[in-house]
Amino acid sequence: MSSDLRTQFLNHMTLHRFSRHTKKNYLLAVKGLARFYKQSPDSLSNEQIQKYLLYLIEEKKLAWGSVNNMLCGLSCFYKNVLKWDDTRFTIPPRPRIKKLPCILSEEEVKRLFEAAGNLKHRAFLKTVYSAGLRLSEAISLRPEHIESDPSRMMIRVEQCKGRKDRYTVLSRNLLPELRAYWRKYKPGEWLFPGYNQKKHLSPTGANRIFQKATKKAGITRGRGLHSLRHSFATHLLSHGTDIYTIKRLLGHVSIKTTIIYLHLIPARITQLKSPLDHLFEEKGGNDEKQ
Repeated sequence: MSSDLRTQFLNHMTLHRFSRHTKKNYLLAVKGLARFYKQSPDSLSNEQIQKYLLYLIEEKKLAWGSVNNMLCGLSCFYKNVLKWDDTRFTIPPRPRIKKLPCILSEEEVKRLFEAAGNLKHRAFLKTVYSAGLRLSEAISLRPEHIESDPSRMMIRVEQCKGRKDRYTVLSRNLLPELRAYWRKYKPGEWLFPGYNQKKHLSPTGANRIFQKATKKAGITRGRGLHSLRHSFATHLLSHGTDIYTIKRLLGHVSIKTTIIYLHLIPARITQLKSPLDHLFEEKGGNDEKQ
């Protein structure tokens, strides 16, 4: 892609307030297409783009979500930069089969923290779990996002999924760990920087921290760092937090997304007391005394 086309695409996404993460992914989508054909993207046809998407699905075996992200990036580029009136490339609909999230037990989460390689890794993993953060949200944290005033105790998550800001809980157990981490590592712009202090920890680096800790702890479950976010929601639910509060903490747009966690703790139903039992509980006690 020429520098002129790249600039036009970036200007369009900036004007429409696309997140930094989305801009990066959409640029990579167009770059990948151009590299595949070794041609400028403005010289390609609908048929060629469709062939490339099929290649990603059939040959590269990419997940549906990854290919859909690239489809969105390409559609945005061709419709808004090259002004195509007709884009006829597409992908099959998302498969209906859905897997339930993989949840770690509370005991496994403790073992994971104990197995973390160093203070930075442990502080990072605890931050993800304790606040229910997405990977992109965790690596994008800045020191000023930690609001440790005793009357607030919150973590500010800026420009999360859907380009919305939100607040989530700051654990009182996490705060001393973050302060110890701060004193030792003295991070600058980013709370968890990568090898290059001017850049935040990369997604690959973040997942590597999780994988190394799970391996050392002997934990075989867990499909990446996102397992800690799922565990956060499930553990809150099992301790009595209502589903709407969990929805807000996770930043879900729809309650339907949050309700899936109800299916992960069926044993909780056996511990519930029917309203009828509450209604006659006191009367029943009096009858027994008589």
